[in-house]
Amino acid sequence: MSFWDIFRPLKTVKTAYWRELGAYQATFSPFGSNIWNSDLVRSCVRAISEHTSKANAVSYKKEIARILNESPNMYMSGKDFLSKVRNWLEIKNTVFIYISRDDQGKTKEFYPIPYAEFEALEYLGGLFIKFSFANGTNRSYVFPWEDLAVLRKDYFTSDIWGDDNGAILGKLEVNHIVDEGVANAVKATANLRGILKSTKAMLSREDIQKQKDEFVKDYLNLENSGGIASLDATQSFDPITMNPTVADPNTVKQLREDVFRYWGVNDDILMSKFDEDTMNAFYEARIEPFLVALSQELTRKVFTKRERELGAFIIYESNRIQYASNKTKLSLVQLVDRGIMNRNEVRQAFNLAPYPGGEQFVMRLDMAPIDDSEEEEDITDEP
Repeated sequence: MSFWDIFRPLKTVKTAYWRELGAYQATFSPFGSNIWNSDLVRSCVRAISEHTSKANAVSYKKEIARILNESPNMYMSGKDFLSKVRNWLEIKNTVFIYISRDDQGKTKEFYPIPYAEFEALEYLGGLFIKFSFANGTNRSYVFPWEDLAVLRKDYFTSDIWGDDNGAILGKLEVNHIVDEGVANAVKATANLRGILKSTKAMLSREDIQKQKDEFVKDYLNLENSGGIASLDATQSFDPITMNPTVADPNTVKQLREDVFRYWGVNDDILMSKFDEDTMNAFYEARIEPFLVALSQELTRKVFTKRERELGAFIIYESNRIQYASNKTKLSLVQLVDRGIMNRNEVRQAFNLAPYPGGEQFVMRLDMAPIDDSEEEEDITDEP
C-alpha cells in the first residue's frame, strides 16, 4: 500500500465552492513554499519544531494517547508527528491532520496531509476540503471537514486558512541577494584579472585572441602551481584590482534579526546557549500556544459533542522543568516532603525513570493542617 492509498477519495459528486462569511471564494494555492530552502528559515523552524516535538499527549482514553505518542500513523513516531505538523504550520501557515477512523467510528491514525493546493467545497450544506498533491499523479482527494483537524497561523483573512508568509518574503529575498553577493565577491577576487598588452604594431584580431588564449592557457590554470608567469619584451600585463561591494555587517545582522523576530527566536535559542529564563520565555511564546491549539482541535475533532460534555479530552503537555538549571531542579526536592510533588515527578525533572511507588505523595510528620475554627474558639475563650 502506498502513502496515497491511505487517503480515501470520495465519489465524484456535484459540489459548489464554499462561500465564506467574508464572501471569499475558498480556493487556495499556498504561498512561499520555497522559503524552506532558506538556511536561515530552516534554522528558525527547526528550533521551534524540535522543542515542540518533546511534548507528550494525555487523554482520558489511554488508547488515543498511546497512538499519538507511539505511532500516530505507519510512517511516524509521536515525535516525528509533532515535528512534521509544526514544520508544516510554520512554512505553510495552515496544516491539516486527517483523522482515520474504522467502520465503527473509532480513531485509528492521524496523518498530516502533504498537500500542494486545497480548495473548500460545499455539498448538501456540508464543508469538504479537496486536496491536490505534488506527486505527479494529478490525483485529488476530498475529505469532510469533520475528519480534519486544522491548525492555522496568522488567522485573519479567511475562515478556513491562515494568511501566507508574504510579510517576510521581501526580507528573505534581500538576504538571499546578500548571500549571493558574498559568493560572487569571493569568485571575483579569486581570479587574476587584467589587460595583456603587446608592442607589436597592427596585430590582427585573430593574433590578439591567440596571444590572450595562450596566456590564459599557460598561466591561468591549476597546473601552474608555482604562481609565476613570464612574458617576452613585446608583451606586458597590467592587473586589475577587483574590490566588489558587499553588504556591511550591520545590514546583514539587521536582516537576520528581522527573520528571527518573525519566527520568535534568537541566536541563544538556535545555538542552544539559553538559560532557564530565556527558554521559559520561548516556551510560553512559541511552544505553549501551539500545544494549546493542537490539544483543543484534536479534542474537538476526535470526540463527539456528547463525549466532550462528559469530560473527554486530549492535552499535549510539556515538562517545563526540563529547561531549568540543576540548581533549580534540586530545589524541587523540598516540595516532595510537603506533598506538592511526588518523587517520580522530581525524577522526571532529572530525566530519570520512575520507580514503583514513586507516584505516591508524602508529607513530613511535623507538618499538620491548622483548623482555623479551633483557633478562633481558643481566642474567644481567653479572659
